[in-house]
Amino acid sequence: MAKVIVIMPAYNAERTLEKTFRDIPKDAVSEVLLGDDCSSDRTVEIARRLGIRVLKTPRNLGYGGNQKMLYREALARGAGIVVMVHPDWQYDATKIPELIAPIAAGEKDLMMGSRLLGGGKRGAVAGGMPFYKLVSNRFLTLAENLTFRLNLSEYHTGFRAFSRRLLETVPFERNSDDFVFDTEVLAEAAAAGLRAGEIAVPCRYFPEASEINFRRSAVYGLQTLFVCFQYLLAKKNFKR
Repeated sequence: MAKVIVIMPAYNAERTLEKTFRDIPKDAVSEVLLGDDCSSDRTVEIARRLGIRVLKTPRNLGYGGNQKMLYREALARGAGIVVMVHPDWQYDATKIPELIAPIAAGEKDLMMGSRLLGGGKRGAVAGGMPFYKLVSNRFLTLAENLTFRLNLSEYHTGFRAFSRRLLETVPFERNSDDFVFDTEVLAEAAAAGLRAGEIAVPCRYFPEASEINFRRSAVYGLQTLFVCFQYLLAKKNFKR
């Protein structure tokens, strides 16, 4: 069985970190790593009390920069499968065994925990996703499906799993340090012909859950569309 390591990119997650960690099925994973991106709260203290291995960024690197650090560490520690879950308790981490099963079986290289699979009845809608986020998520996912052809119901989940093969194939170190890092990884996976799948996952929206504001969401949306544009140029041999 491949070694499974869970990573959690964190920034000021003291209110939800323990709940997220308690949901992780310990019999299904070998280790949990937390990347702290210069939090100003008790995130590191709580993580260490829970026995989570903590990595600290030298300065505030951003969401993508934090993930890069965590993927490097997970690969160095011999991970065969890496699960990324946001520590904001928005996603149901008890679903990890179901999420990683197709990767462990050698059927997929990438698995996504979708809030929108099946029309979102058990995920985004039931969980209380704000309407503008639901609309923008569906629009961007449509654009990405037309571009990347991965046939996913959602490209913007904070609950996903990668095979070691994928992380050693895609040049994630060259990606943005911002939120669009996730989109770039999916574009690289599509370009490499890697296999993607998804499961439905319940989610929760509540005041303590971390959310980027409307302005940052708009910037992220534009960045995502630009990645699609770059991908299409590359497919036409206009750009590497």
